[in-house]
Amino acid sequence: MTKKEIVAGIADRTDMKQIEVKKVVQLALDIIVDSLSKGETVELRNFGIFKVKSRKARLGRNPKTGESVRIPEKKAVTFKAGLVMKDRVR
Repeated sequence: MTKKEIVAGIADRTDMKQIEVKKVVQLALDIIVDSLSKGETVELRNFGIFKVKSRKARLGRNPKTGESVRIPEKKAVTFKAGLVMKDRVR
């Protein structure tokens, strides 16, 4: 599913125009990204939790040459599904 499909689905279920829904959806996504970039946790009840976690630096291997490569520490966004989502997906 794409953002466009989400916008169309919301517009179909409400009396809002797609252009208005698109602005609201984009604003919500921007706020989530801004919060994560500050290192904050974003918790959407019954949906899930977004967190930023640090991955330690490690040694990797180049699959072509077999040479060891140093992989630097980096931050990654993780998602843990909420109970309602887990139950509905099962």
